[in-house]
Amino acid sequence: MISKNKIKLIRSLETKKGREKHQLFVAEGHKVVADLVAAGYHAEDIFDEEDDIKKVSFLQHPQAKLGVFRLPEPDKVLLPTNELALALDGVQDPGNLGTIIRIADWFGIKHIFCSMETADCWNPKVVQATMGSIARVKLHYGDLKAVLNALPDDYPVYGTLLDGDDIYKQSLTAHGMIIMGNEGKGMTEEIRKCVNRKLFIPHFASGESHAESLNVAIATAIVCSEFRRRR
Repeated sequence: MISKNKIKLIRSLETKKGREKHQLFVAEGHKVVADLVAAGYHAEDIFDEEDDIKKVSFLQHPQAKLGVFRLPEPDKVLLPTNELALALDGVQDPGNLGTIIRIADWFGIKHIFCSMETADCWNPKVVQATMGSIARVKLHYGDLKAVLNALPDDYPVYGTLLDGDDIYKQSLTAHGMIIMGNEGKGMTEEIRKCVNRKLFIPHFASGESHAESLNVAIATAIVCSEFRRRR
């Protein structure tokens, strides 16, 4: 039986403050737990008793397995000068971030560079939404502008903007940084200035009335798919 102290500890991991204090995070579900173990993440505890899981689960419908894992040590960040990478400028919804991580995994993108305003990838809602992809995609948090400024001057930095060019009619490189902005405000002005290749996802709705914008995760999927289709 799980102790009261253990329950208190695990419940504290719902907050970023708690995760940073204890250097732990929670993953729920057979696949997510198995993928993290396979990727070499250190499991402090793994629970598979229904009664125990119900006491600590963050889900409305608890899964059959829950793991408490140690946060990974920060890796030395090597800028991806010969591959495709994503950058997130203030994506704040945990569901969107988790889906973007899953999209990156699907399209073979190994690194995502995040501004400090972007949601914490170890939030239980984010981990759950990745469906295990968090085990294979590295997220790096820091000064996004500094990361972009450190890239070579001729390095392709893409961004989806309303004044961009039709993505289906533009030449796309096999390497580069693709920046996605905040759900409501888009990219900050300082990050926008770092974009040297502006893209636009056109709508195909007939008539004047159509959706004003795309969800950031959906937009990310469309852009990544088009880049990989050209490969």
